[in-house]
Amino acid sequence: MKHIVTMQDVSCVGKCSLTVALPIISVMGVECSVIPTSVLSTHTMFKNFTFHDLTSEIEPIMKHWEKEGFHFDGIYTGYLGSFEQLSIAQDLFERFGKGKPILIDPVMADNGHLYPGFTQEFAQSMARLCGHADMICPNLTEASFLLQEPYLEKDYTEQQIQDTLKKLCGLGCRAAILTGISLEPGKLGAYAYDSREDAFYQHYEDTLPAKFHGTGDIWASTFFGATIMGKSFTKALEIACRFTTESIRLTLEEPDHNIYGVNFEQALPDLIRMMQED
Repeated sequence: MKHIVTMQDVSCVGKCSLTVALPIISVMGVECSVIPTSVLSTHTMFKNFTFHDLTSEIEPIMKHWEKEGFHFDGIYTGYLGSFEQLSIAQDLFERFGKGKPILIDPVMADNGHLYPGFTQEFAQSMARLCGHADMICPNLTEASFLLQEPYLEKDYTEQQIQDTLKKLCGLGCRAAILTGISLEPGKLGAYAYDSREDAFYQHYEDTLPAKFHGTGDIWASTFFGATIMGKSFTKALEIACRFTTESIRLTLEEPDHNIYGVNFEQALPDLIRMMQED
């Protein structure tokens, strides 16, 4: 059985980060171990949430794992909240990720702005960490801060997307994926570049009339799970886009759905079927 580790926070209510990654990756047939970086009562969409930093616990966790001789088939990082956690993630890669696929989702910005508490200096440190990954999957805002370039808010061209992807690979990663891309009305998806093959890939689904917190975490978790299970780059891209879209669709079908996350749980049977496709 394949076995990965993911490093990100725990939001007790809100369907994001570890509470998304753990069930999705597990249902795909991959054992998912975790390094929780912090515990929040809810995700940050809510006001007055509680927060407890777990940075000091991570080194003892890794030391124990080394003593036990644990090995992993891949590493996936999500939201990292400090410079120290970026440094620890690099240490995690060096100690447990040599020769293994590593995915970084550089969660730090959206809609043209960094999240509260983050700075351009942090983004530059995140860019350096991305150089240690095999794959990264920023949105357009995160890509702009990683590259220190203007944000491509709308009316961008396919050539601009391709140029951005190549620059992202110039940070040192093998492949870069831009999520939330739309090159034609009514379609939304992901556009990727694999520098080893010098090839571009893309997949789109119908745009749905809502945006929810945590869908990027769903996408990244699904993509990495499919990759670890041996799906091709293009198939993993397709499955991640399809499952994320189906999760949103099922949420919108529920008249009294909540506004803090999507009903990905209801779409898990569909994900299992997708994984069984050729």
